[in-house]
Amino acid sequence: MSSLAEDLQASKKTITEFADITVRVLNHLPNVVSNTLVKNDYKILTSVIAGTTKFIRPLNKNLFIENSQDFKLAFDKVLITLEKIKNKKTTFSKPEKALIDSTFYTIQQSIGAGLDLFVNPNSARKHVGNRFEELIEVLFEEIGVSNKKMVLQIPYDTDDGQKVYKCEMDLIISPYTQVKSTTKELDENEIVVSVKTTSKDRMGKVFIDKILLEKFVNHPQKVIGIFLNDVQRKENNNISFTLVSGLFMVYSKFLTQLEGIYYLDPPPNANKTPYSNYMKPFSELITSDLKNLLTS
Repeated sequence: MSSLAEDLQASKKTITEFADITVRVLNHLPNVVSNTLVKNDYKILTSVIAGTTKFIRPLNKNLFIENSQDFKLAFDKVLITLEKIKNKKTTFSKPEKALIDSTFYTIQQSIGAGLDLFVNPNSARKHVGNRFEELIEVLFEEIGVSNKKMVLQIPYDTDDGQKVYKCEMDLIISPYTQVKSTTKELDENEIVVSVKTTSKDRMGKVFIDKILLEKFVNHPQKVIGIFLNDVQRKENNNISFTLVSGLFMVYSKFLTQLEGIYYLDPPPNANKTPYSNYMKPFSELITSDLKNLLTS
């Protein structure tokens, strides 16, 4: 078996692989956590080994499942819910939805916590982002939604001849059995998905990409954002929220409107009007909104 550090940095292809690495991290954390500080709904964990202190990203205590056995039970229940989604069931209870958010939040944050401990910060950020994209991708596959990474090639003229701007899209999800969009055009019924661990410094790009894509493909294009959270550690003993909610509303009113913004761990403002009209928990996407968004 590979080391935990190697496993955390390896691509994940199935939902079971994600569950396995989560269990490894959850079993490891109690052995290395030296101190726990609680700030509002978040725990800030620190690990002191050989005189070196490492901080683990803030963990929402209402979402994060700390015990590996509890996680296994939750994961098994979520698999049943995902099968119901795949089979086009339309009614889901609040506990089912809450367990989706909690389970997938735990998977992603376990990976983030492990990378905080074992990998240098610059490399950790890259791997955290990559694992989150992979997690969302395999989740869509689990519920039977066709998806594909895509790079749209947008040509433009210069004095040196025609060049191509490559517009990378984290994911395209489709109502069809296979994604119809290509590198040269997008299908109007498919959805461009921006998958980011945080909206910090990235929210504006989602809006701009929607405007750019619609100008190029010459038709309305559905665009949604999926974010993990918008919270970060502040100094050594506090947290801060990074969603610039006012700017989000200005973008929505004066630039364009996205088809949805979904969080596994929504920031406080996301639960207040008017932001709650645009931002929802991730579970609402896959249990409710997706069937309307993916109408062909």
